[in-house]
Parts: sequence; structure tokens; C-alpha cells
Amino acid sequence: MADPPEGTLIATREAYSGRLLRVDVETVRNPAGQTVELEVVRHPGAAAIVPFLSELDAPDPQILLLRQYRYAAGGVLWEIPAGVLEPGEDPQDCARRELREETGATAQEIRFLTSVFTTPGFTDERIHLFLATGLSVADQRLETDELIEVATRPLSTVLEMIKDGEIADSKTIVAVLYVAGFVLGR
Repeated sequence: MADPPEGTLIATREAYSGRLLRVDVETVRNPAGQTVELEVVRHPGAAAIVPFLSELDAPDPQILLLRQYRYAAGGVLWEIPAGVLEPGEDPQDCARRELREETGATAQEIRFLTSVFTTPGFTDERIHLFLATGLSVADQRLETDELIEVATRPLSTVLEMIKDGEIADSKTIVAVLYVAGFVLGR
């Protein structure tokens, strides 16, 4: 079955522009021929990285996780390091930068996993997911608004945290399950 044709932009107006994102109100003719008005959050994209402190072939490899305060989520979330792409920045460079800033770690190897849309119903944000190994850990370089604690957890514990709903951050869930299922075959 062929994909339906893409929608056609009829008109657009900027409703908001801020430091991180822009909101456009767009009039679109959708593939069914209907004319609809959509609010679209324009985002520059992001990168996230699953940092393994131990070797991947260890019986229960260790992952660096963040406990990070997130106002919009109403409290603290468990997450992997992540951040917004700078203009023209390569996603792998962003992942490497965020790993260093948020955990203090540098990686000998960074491997691309996949890219996902975060919430395609209203935003064009795409996040690129990576895996880091061969870590050397130093001091964090947090931005003034970041409240982050770094914790080490075995993969088995992280998977249980996902299963039990203790980890609710979507990028973290997708990236860790991707590694467990497709890289490690668990």
C-alpha cells in the first residue's frame, strides 16, 4: 500500500518565538483534501545518549543515569543525558557535549542507535539516540538552571525501573529498550 500524499501548506503565521522553540499556526490541506488549522511547535532537535560505565558484554552492564528536576513534569525524573542541538551542530557532537556537561564523562566510542519524533501530533522535534562506551569520568559542567544528580545503575535495575514506571521519560525508555533489545539482544 502506498503512503498517502503529503499535506499542502496554505498559510502560516508565527504565534510565538522563544529561546528554545517557536509555535506556528498553519493552515494545511491534508492528504484527504480537508483544510485544517494546526498549531505546530518548531524545535531544533536534540540528541540523547545511553552511557555505559562498564563493558557491554559484562553480565549486568552499568549505566549512568540522571535524576533531573523537570518543572513541566512536576518533579524529578530519571533520564539519560540529552540536550538541544545548536544551530548546525551534528547530533553526535551534541550527544558527546551533553554527556560531558551533565555527567562529566567522555566516551571512547559513540554509536548511533536511531532517531525518533518525540510527539509528532504537535511538534517536529526529532531526537537522535546514541550509545556511549569506554567512559572516563570527571566533573560535571552544568548550566545554571540544571539540577542534576548522576547515579550508576545496572541495566537489569534500569529495565525494572522502566517496567515499574519509575522511569517515565520517553527518550530514556526508547533508548534503553533499543540497546537491550537490538544491541545486547536481551
